[in-house]
Amino acid sequence: MRGLIIRKALSTLIVGGVIATLLSSGTTVTASGSDVKTVPFEVSGELPIYPRALWKNGSSGTNVRKVEARLVQLKLLEKKYLDDDFGTMTRSAVKKFQKSQGIPGLGYVDQNTLDQLAKVTHVPTQAELYPPAPVVNGKKLDARCATGVALCIDKTTRKLRYVVDGVVKMQMDVRFGAVKTATREGSFTVGWKSRNHVSKLYDSKMPYAMFFSGGQAVHYSSDFAARGYNGASHGCVNVRDLAKIKVLFDEVQVGDKVIVYRS
Repeated sequence: MRGLIIRKALSTLIVGGVIATLLSSGTTVTASGSDVKTVPFEVSGELPIYPRALWKNGSSGTNVRKVEARLVQLKLLEKKYLDDDFGTMTRSAVKKFQKSQGIPGLGYVDQNTLDQLAKVTHVPTQAELYPPAPVVNGKKLDARCATGVALCIDKTTRKLRYVVDGVVKMQMDVRFGAVKTATREGSFTVGWKSRNHVSKLYDSKMPYAMFFSGGQAVHYSSDFAARGYNGASHGCVNVRDLAKIKVLFDEVQVGDKVIVYRS
């Protein structure tokens, strides 16, 4: 008797498993005793088929820069976003272009979008793709400062220059970290700003702070104003001109480039 009960239980489990498998594969199932019958179902409507993306959000490289340069020609994208990276602003510009041409606003570049873009723009010149670096006092700034908005910070000349589309708008003296607390070099962006910041680590005031690399920031330094280059920062970029950095703080936006280099 016990063996019969076990066999019936196993039979039920097997049939149930078959039914579950058939249901998951898209069939309708009816069961009578140990008989299992399948009835195929129909799918109504059509799934949309999207064209293949050549470049989309997250893409990068020279081809993305060429697309961005064409969008700049049409004034759909600001020069500061000419950066080889297909990001939010490039996506928005692509959608605007697609809308203007009466084609689906996909937000990415497919072959049709590229063809239409090529019809209404010219092949970008080398200067359009890679604008020449600004020249100050007969000396070129870092090439990364040539496009968009940048805090171009030269450790050699100890100058900070606020550059917009290759034009130097402001210039000021700066001081850097000591050997053991060196100011990092490279390409960064302004992560956040704090008008009346106070360092918890060093218990010192850092007004008009614009953070670009961890705890390192461009900010006003009363010590720099008083002692000049006799002192050093803990890694930040110190500015001693209070009037200028007040103006700079209001001009600079989160996301703007910060280029720290040696000329």
